[in-house]
Amino acid sequence: MKSWRKYAAVLSVLALGACAALEEGNVLPDPSSDGGPMTKVAKFNDEYDEGTLLVKFRSVPSEEALAGIASENGAVVEKLFTSTPGREELEARFGLDRWFVIRGCEKAGVDAVAKAVASVDQVALVQYNHLSQKNSAGISSAADLTKASASGLAFNDPLLVDQWHYHNAGNASITTSVKKGADINVKDVWAQLTCGDPDIIVAVVDEGVKYTHPDLEANMWKNPDEIAGNGIDDDGNGFIDDVHGWNFVDKGPVTWAVDGDSGHGTHCAGTIAAVNNNGKGVSGVAGGSGKGDGCRIMSCQIFSGYRGGDVYSTVNAIKYAADMGASVISCSFGYTAAFASDNAYIQSQGSAEIDAIHYFEAAQGNNTVLNGNVAVFAAGNEAHPYAHYPGAFHDIISVTAFGPDYLPAQYTNYGPGCNICAPGGESRLPPWTTYKAQVLSTVPSELPELYDQRTPQKGFDYGYMQGTSMACPHVSGVVALALSYAKKIGKTFDREEFKSLIISSANDLDSKLTGMKKYYDGSTLDLAQYYHKLGTGAIDAWRLMMAIEGTPCLNAAMGKRQWLDLSPYFGTASASLTYVGVEVDEESSEALGLAEEPYVEHGRLYVHPTKMGSGKVVVKAVGGGTELGGGDNVGGMELVREVSIISRSIKSSNQGWL
Repeated sequence: MKSWRKYAAVLSVLALGACAALEEGNVLPDPSSDGGPMTKVAKFNDEYDEGTLLVKFRSVPSEEALAGIASENGAVVEKLFTSTPGREELEARFGLDRWFVIRGCEKAGVDAVAKAVASVDQVALVQYNHLSQKNSAGISSAADLTKASASGLAFNDPLLVDQWHYHNAGNASITTSVKKGADINVKDVWAQLTCGDPDIIVAVVDEGVKYTHPDLEANMWKNPDEIAGNGIDDDGNGFIDDVHGWNFVDKGPVTWAVDGDSGHGTHCAGTIAAVNNNGKGVSGVAGGSGKGDGCRIMSCQIFSGYRGGDVYSTVNAIKYAADMGASVISCSFGYTAAFASDNAYIQSQGSAEIDAIHYFEAAQGNNTVLNGNVAVFAAGNEAHPYAHYPGAFHDIISVTAFGPDYLPAQYTNYGPGCNICAPGGESRLPPWTTYKAQVLSTVPSELPELYDQRTPQKGFDYGYMQGTSMACPHVSGVVALALSYAKKIGKTFDREEFKSLIISSANDLDSKLTGMKKYYDGSTLDLAQYYHKLGTGAIDAWRLMMAIEGTPCLNAAMGKRQWLDLSPYFGTASASLTYVGVEVDEESSEALGLAEEPYVEHGRLYVHPTKMGSGKVVVKAVGGGTELGGGDNVGGMELVREVSIISRSIKSSNQGWL
């Protein structure tokens, strides 16, 4: 069972090698000298809307030019994107003002219209409006909402104990191959640093999100200038009653339970920001502390039942997210490829998706931290040795998946285009449990697919799914937490610098990729094929917060007395410095389970953590002499460094960084 939506081949996979980004505002080269006008046509398979084409011009066309194309082809030509007041310069910068949609192509035949339009000199690209196909995501329901939250967890949400992907304590009932610490390391971020911020908005570009869900409603984004249900476009943005987002398939308010819906969007939304500490259901990565401080979810719906997912809906949803203040788009969808290609092909052809994503990234979201926004995509579930487009494009974060065994999931794509790994779950691990090794989150109770493992029945608000679709919102949630924390401590970043912090805040996976992974049915997976191909490693929320602070991290092995080298933080002469103290607060001491007071000798920090957790210590030394100067004493300068310690069951030789 895979919850990643399988789509028909829409666009070429960005797989083999790297290339320069499509430059902002560039004019595509005239391809007519190399094969004629048909080289302008982006058609990759036979799954597309036969009534529409997308067209990009080399410059903004005149009304006369558009009228000529319309009359010659018996069609209607309209702008692809609605211009937003105040955004005209940014729209032009990424060519959004040069994109148009041709409707009524079925009259003359879409292929004939494509050929005719491509022959127009001013046309840069004709893109078929390819249709995406989805597989229904199987759901295993979580019916037991009466259990008490396990001790030691951050919140009172009763199902948090089953969300191994946040804090994996090594419970063998999940799978006999479970690995303690195979999670996103978020528990101590919640306890010590941040739980979210309502100013940070994450747009879920997916199926509609159930905004009335009891574990989501309080964290749903609300359009402040729109009045629900009055049938009026109160804020004048072109969308009537877009209170929690917009349905770009049906051109109306968000829906989530029409025939063919799978609960996919609601499940992703719950991982990002289900309401924490409300005594209900599950927790969300950036869901707050129960005091109204969770990040907000905006629903940008591009699938409705068995329909949607075309390029037209997708690019307009992404632009809406940018214009309405989202700081992150979480995109658990993608396009399978009819044939493999490389970045150079996409660069030469261009696409409406890439222009829309770059527009989103450059727009100023509802945050004061970045000079732009962050796009996160799932890498794909076909076990292909490359990420799928659009996430595969080199400057977009693409997420692969691991299971509770801290090993790559059998379905995950890997290789070129993949940037980082996160929990996606896997149902085939021994013994066969069918659901607990997957990812637990919110789902719409109205869906007929919801069932108990023993007795089919409706009415559950929570369920398990698996896929890179589930890995993607983990990263989106961690990014939202990082923006929240940066805002809290007053840090600002360049967008590209911030994306680099995300990708580099990873734990080592390569050291685990030896031998064969075994499944309950006796089949195996050769792990060597994933070496250096899952991205930089497994996302670690605590590490990213420390990177936001500028605090170095040291890895420690849980349950052992050990010495940690301080030379990377006090210099190569650290062994000869005089150390005058180590301070640790109660929260950090409790999180790490420190059995003894830490101290320093010969440039090494002595620690004895007994718990899997994260915390910080302050180390003080004398710079220049053996005593601190001050008063009548001529001595050295006090050196103070705050150092983070991450205690896990296994210590990587590279301190967890790749």
